Amino acid sequence: MKGVSDNNAQNNKQIKGNKENLKKPLQVIHISKKDTVQEKDELKNEHDNAPETFKSELTAKKPQLIQDKRTVEINNKKESNNIVSSSYEDLNRPLNFLDESKEFPLERKVDEFDFDESAFLEALNANEPIGTTGETIMGKVIATESDGLYIDIGGKAPGFMPKKECGLGVITNFKERFPNNLEMEVLVIKEQNADGMVTVSARALILRQSWEKVSNSAKNGELIDVLINGFNRGGLTCDVDGLRGFIPRSQLEEGKDHQSLVGKTLKVAFLEVNPESRKLVLSEKKASLVSKFANLKLGQLIEGEVLAVKPYGFFVDLGGASGLLHQSSLTKGSIRSLREIFVEGEMIKALVTEIDLEKGRIGLNTALLEKTAGELIIDKQTVMAEASDRALKTKTLFDK
Repeated sequence: MKGVSDNNAQNNKQIKGNKENLKKPLQVIHISKKDTVQEKDELKNEHDNAPETFKSELTAKKPQLIQDKRTVEINNKKESNNIVSSSYEDLNRPLNFLDESKEFPLERKVDEFDFDESAFLEALNANEPIGTTGETIMGKVIATESDGLYIDIGGKAPGFMPKKECGLGVITNFKERFPNNLEMEVLVIKEQNADGMVTVSARALILRQSWEKVSNSAKNGELIDVLINGFNRGGLTCDVDGLRGFIPRSQLEEGKDHQSLVGKTLKVAFLEVNPESRKLVLSEKKASLVSKFANLKLGQLIEGEVLAVKPYGFFVDLGGASGLLHQSSLTKGSIRSLREIFVEGEMIKALVTEIDLEKGRIGLNTALLEKTAGELIIDKQTVMAEASDRALKTKTLFDK
C-alpha cells in the first residue's frame, strides 16, 4: 500500500523476526543410563577404599522421629486418665474384710504418735544460744593462746577472751596466770558469731563491779584514801578500784602547788559518780567537811554563828561545816523579813533535821523549838534560853 510509511515496515519486520525466534524448539540434554551407572560405581569404590573413621560419616543415618509437645502432653494425659480410672475402679470395689490373708491399713490418730513434750522442750533449750550481751557467766579456761583465752561457758562453742580483756593493766606471765581448768566469772561483751562463739571479758566485769561499789560508797558518804599518780593543769589524777579518778584544784585544801602532791595519799570524798560518761570526780575539801558530819546526829541541838543571810534562809557555821536554816523551817508563824529574826554574826541554837553526806548538806530547824506558832518572832530570847529542854521533848519524833 502506498500510504504506509517505511517506519512501520521496519517495525513489522522486527516483530516477525521475534516470532521466528520463539518458535525454535528448546534444546534437551540427554544423559545416558550408562553414565549414571558408571558414576555410582565410582562412588562405591571410593567408599570402600575410604578409612574406617570416615565410613560412619558417609553412612546415611535414619531420621529421628520428633514428637510435637502437644502430642506428648496428650499421651501423658491419656496415661494419667488410665491411672485415675483404675484407682476409681479400686475405690468402687468393696473391701472384703473376711479375707484374712490380706492386711488392711488402719488410720492412726495424732495421739498415737510418739510425741514427748519434755524432750521437745529440752531440744529447744539445747539449741538456744548461750550468752547475751551484758550477761555474767561462770566459765572454765580450756586453752591459752598468744592472743587470748578460750573459755568453756556451757554452750555449743567456747567463749573467746582477747588478751586485752583478761584484766586491768599489763599482764605478765600470761599462761601462768591463766592455767587450764581455772574457773573465772566473765561478762559477755559481744554475742555469738556465725560459728556460735561469743566474746567475753574479765576486765569489763571488774570495771562494772567497781562502778557499783563506788556508787554505793558515794551514796553512803564514805571517805576513801587514794594515791595520787599524776597531775595536769586542772588538778590531780588517781586510781580508785581500777577506775581513773580526778581531783580538781579547787577541791584541794592547798591547790597552789598541786604538783608536789604526786605520790602522796589523800583522804577524799565522792563529788560526782557517773558510770555512763565514766566520770569520777573527788574532793579533799568535801572529805574534811564530811568528817565533821560524823559527829552529828538527827535531832541533835547545835550552836553556831550566822554566816550569811539569803532570801531563802540562813547559813550557820558549825565549826568548819555550814548548815542551812531554811525559811520554811524557821518558825510556824508568818514573817515579813528574815532579818527581823536573825542577823549576820549572831549566835543561835537549832536542831539538826537533815544530814546528806552525798551532797554535803546539813539541814537545821528552829520551828520545832517553839511552843506556839510565831513564838520565835515574839520572844526569841526565851526560845533560845530553853532550847536544850525543848530539844529533849522533840527527841521522840526523831527516834520514830
